[in-house]
Amino acid sequence: MHSIHEECGVFGVYADKPYAVAKDVYYGLYSLQHRGQESCGIVVGNDGLFFSHKDIGEVRTVFDGETLDKLPTGTMGIGHVRYSTTGGDGRNNCQPMEVNHQKGRMALAHNGNISNAYELRSKLELSGAIFHSTSDTEIIAYLVTRQRLTHPSIEEAVMATMPLLEGAYSLVLMSATKLIAARDPHGFRPLCYGKKDDGHYIIASESCALEAVGAEFIRDLSPGEVLVFGQSDEKAFSSAPARNGVTITKEAPGIISYMGHVQKKEKKTCIFEYIYFARPDSVIDGVSVHEARLRAGKILARNDSESIADVVVGVPDSGLDAALGYSLESGIPYGIGLIKNKYIGRTFISPTQEERVNQVRIKLNPVRSTVEGKRIILIDDSIVRGTTSGHIVKLLREAGAKEIHMRISAPPFLHPCYYGTDIDSEENLIACHHSVDEIAELIGADSLSYLPVDSLHELIGSNDFCNACFTGAYPTPVPENTEKNRFEQPLSKRNNK
Repeated sequence: MHSIHEECGVFGVYADKPYAVAKDVYYGLYSLQHRGQESCGIVVGNDGLFFSHKDIGEVRTVFDGETLDKLPTGTMGIGHVRYSTTGGDGRNNCQPMEVNHQKGRMALAHNGNISNAYELRSKLELSGAIFHSTSDTEIIAYLVTRQRLTHPSIEEAVMATMPLLEGAYSLVLMSATKLIAARDPHGFRPLCYGKKDDGHYIIASESCALEAVGAEFIRDLSPGEVLVFGQSDEKAFSSAPARNGVTITKEAPGIISYMGHVQKKEKKTCIFEYIYFARPDSVIDGVSVHEARLRAGKILARNDSESIADVVVGVPDSGLDAALGYSLESGIPYGIGLIKNKYIGRTFISPTQEERVNQVRIKLNPVRSTVEGKRIILIDDSIVRGTTSGHIVKLLREAGAKEIHMRISAPPFLHPCYYGTDIDSEENLIACHHSVDEIAELIGADSLSYLPVDSLHELIGSNDFCNACFTGAYPTPVPENTEKNRFEQPLSKRNNK
């Protein structure tokens, strides 16, 4: 692991009449491309029939004009961009995942990571289940279809599945007649919905994807909420709120919200969504991502008691907003000191050490006129192994930088993440093995400091976040088996480890 990898992105559309729904899904996925570049897919639903295309690669390569035009019109559509957290990156793990079962067809897109996936899958396999992928999304799909056999509606099957799942999940699910969105009880990952002028409803991981298709933001889903678009269960609605403890709210004609099957837990949105994952133009749970990053930069500046630089430089892209915040707070001029090649994705693969060094040179290039002879405050979002940070510092030195004082808009990574971020081993984290001064020396910086853990609440104005990767305070039980690609081994070998 050489940099922090993104989550996944989910997107869904519900309309009352057939139209070219795939194009809206395409534009929505394009705006969520930063959340995953390994694979993507679209499933269109029309009158109970599903049509899909999925493959390895980015949205623009998987869906050229001809491929997109082959997808028919429909009343519903869901899409997914993926970075693998549980399971490998093969074609069989592309989402949305489609299932044919006794009660009909279903397609599912998932953002997050099920922390008890190993235990769930092992039990299912021992009971005769056969899996075709190594993704935890298939585990969710399998559990929903099992619950569907004993529950009268697909939404009730989803609600019955949720208590079985631990960890992070924001889901968009499509049946023959309904589009369903669900957010886990802690609300680890974002999920929101909006409406277009033509009456079409949109579900998306981030609000920026709503704007990409011309939809007006309505609200974020609450932690533990299941939102149903489609043929409303009016009988269930009329008996609310006494139906098995579920609070049922009629959001709008054709939209019903269900809350209560899953006991609401303490809200724990991933703080790294605000620091790095989300696009800066998104708003998550009422908080502007851009403003949160500005605050991080201002906090870093306040912690520097004296002016030690001539210019503030951000590492593109997620370090730019924090750099601007540092400049505004400190009064030190903000400068464009690094240019990013826009044609290289955030998960650019580099299998050898030599290629990793070349990757930084290809991806980033210093602006000599900004940095030459200057003392620089260099702002980045994180340090993982330190390899990339060291190469960036070296680039700036070669461009003539006099001093480089690195500031990180997050605390040091000290613990694995089990909720979707690719931080799976303390062995790979430089902060677990070296002091701050030692890290500064290793990466070649004149000084180094991080955002203090106790200031994270200032970023979003509350304590409703998960910071387990910094503190080790996990909101859910820590899984016993944490090997990333454990499902690629036979069950017998997995159980003998």
